[in-house]
Amino acid sequence: MTISRGSTEGTGLWQSDVDLRRLCSFATAARARFFVALEQEDELPATLDEANDKDLPVLIMGGGSNMLLTENYPGLVVKIDLKGISVRADSSSADHVLLNAAAGENWHALVEYCLDNSFYGIENLALIPGSVGAAPVQNIGAYGVELSDVLVSVRYFDLRFQQVVQLSAQECQLAYRDSIFKQALKGSAVILSVCLRLAKKPDLKIAYPALQQALHDISDPSARDVFNAVCAVRRSKLPDPAVLGNAGSFFRNPVVSRTLYQTLLQQWPELPSYATDNPEKVKLPAAWLIERAGWKGKRHGDAGVHEQQALVLVNYGQATGLQILQLAKAVARSVQQQFNISLEPEVNVLPASAWQSV
Repeated sequence: MTISRGSTEGTGLWQSDVDLRRLCSFATAARARFFVALEQEDELPATLDEANDKDLPVLIMGGGSNMLLTENYPGLVVKIDLKGISVRADSSSADHVLLNAAAGENWHALVEYCLDNSFYGIENLALIPGSVGAAPVQNIGAYGVELSDVLVSVRYFDLRFQQVVQLSAQECQLAYRDSIFKQALKGSAVILSVCLRLAKKPDLKIAYPALQQALHDISDPSARDVFNAVCAVRRSKLPDPAVLGNAGSFFRNPVVSRTLYQTLLQQWPELPSYATDNPEKVKLPAAWLIERAGWKGKRHGDAGVHEQQALVLVNYGQATGLQILQLAKAVARSVQQQFNISLEPEVNVLPASAWQSV
């Protein structure tokens, strides 16, 4: 872990009574009492000091792709708009390159940038919505690859001690859709940038069945082929937030005891499962549970469960954040009653108190 002092020079321009609908992929109506877009790292300390002087709560927002706002925000929303992608000067190697990316960069655009510059390792993570800063929080993953496979370090601003800290990938405690930023550092860290270790020669990961099927007509696929296949598979299964408001997978895949899994198999022998690092635990697909509980394609007003992917809740137009939350709770209660399994949201529900036990 390395630590440096943050500057307190300069603040971004504050706006009042700002509509957040366009900034969140669920596109639900919500407003911020105050809003500022942060484009320089050294603006953050002074911005936070000003909010503190005004006794305002602060919400840090990235790409807004993993957030459900259930009410207006009474304080200051700080959107992290830090930009910049660069190859580290000390990263010369015949096989790898170290790449720094600012937290406000769009994740999918970064994947495209890497592919265009022959940097490999994250092509399987194409089309994941959101910003670079959100990637280590969730330890994003798809089609056999996770961020943890390439992450070197994360720089963040510690809200408690008002200083910039750098954590190694190991110190980030990355796990399935989890990290130190969702645990010990939750609410106290603003991610500023990440460093990735990428290969100069492709080492394709195409064992995932959906990718194999998408690539079956290509005898010798390239990294670009994998990228295109991932985009095609995702577009065929997941709705585009620009067309239909959503935040991707609403629930995490639950991890249950092997004893419970064996009990469930007696009634549902077709129940899929995935191994975990703990031989006594099994991961189950939340989408399968939700679909078997009868929710796939169901709709309550403009809040609905997607008709092609039961793990995705959608806003068909005018659904409020509260209506989507109520639907999510109904889905979770149903799964709990039928399978004795608790579903937890992968989406960040705000305020946190809005998500209660089901």
